[in-house]
Amino acid sequence: MATVDSPLSPHLQIYKPQLTSILSITHRATGVFLSIGALLLCYWLLAIAAGPEVYGKLSAHITAWYGQLVLLAFGFSLYYHLCNGIRHLFWDIGVGLEIETTYRSGYAVIAVSLFLTAASAWLAGCVS
Repeated sequence: MATVDSPLSPHLQIYKPQLTSILSITHRATGVFLSIGALLLCYWLLAIAAGPEVYGKLSAHITAWYGQLVLLAFGFSLYYHLCNGIRHLFWDIGVGLEIETTYRSGYAVIAVSLFLTAASAWLAGCVS
């Protein structure tokens, strides 16, 4: 029997990324980032409980540019994961499985996530 040198399934060198695959990978990545963010949230709560000195040290990092960037990324991850999860719930009941609807809902997930992130950042800047 002759051996075949071709791969058994598509791999990254020949697979053309599609919106659905990119959104799926992003959904998984935001889930991982949210898990890390949950640990940071616990650390923030522990710093508050530990007193003003510990919280002051943490607050210096939160208010720095890199801390603000992490908070912005965490906010986007939260909104994206939520919106895409709602999209998946509709798929679970058999709604929106057509290719055209899948792409429209994918673009809607991106747009709504960006809008909610921007609105939250704006509100956080307005409320002091």
